Amino acid sequence: MLFLILFVSFLVAVCMVTVWSWPGTAAAAPSKPDTALTALAPEPESLEGVLVAKLLAGDISTTQYRHAIEGLAARDEDRHPLSVPPDLGPADA
Repeated sequence: MLFLILFVSFLVAVCMVTVWSWPGTAAAAPSKPDTALTALAPEPESLEGVLVAKLLAGDISTTQYRHAIEGLAARDEDRHPLSVPPDLGPADA
């Protein structure tokens, strides 16, 4: 029983230290992205990737992102329509 109480108190202490350290790391983080980290990030290869990167960077709003993705979906539907396979009858036949 003593082991269980010590183990639970240890877990609570570790969680409290972890949670209390989060605001300190956010305040210590630079406001601009680090050039070393951005140099390692690959460039987006698709239009969707570019839109997501702009959304995460704050260059476009979520509404603008949704409208752009909607336009991409409509364009893709025109270029590559889905074809429904023919009905071959009941499954037990």
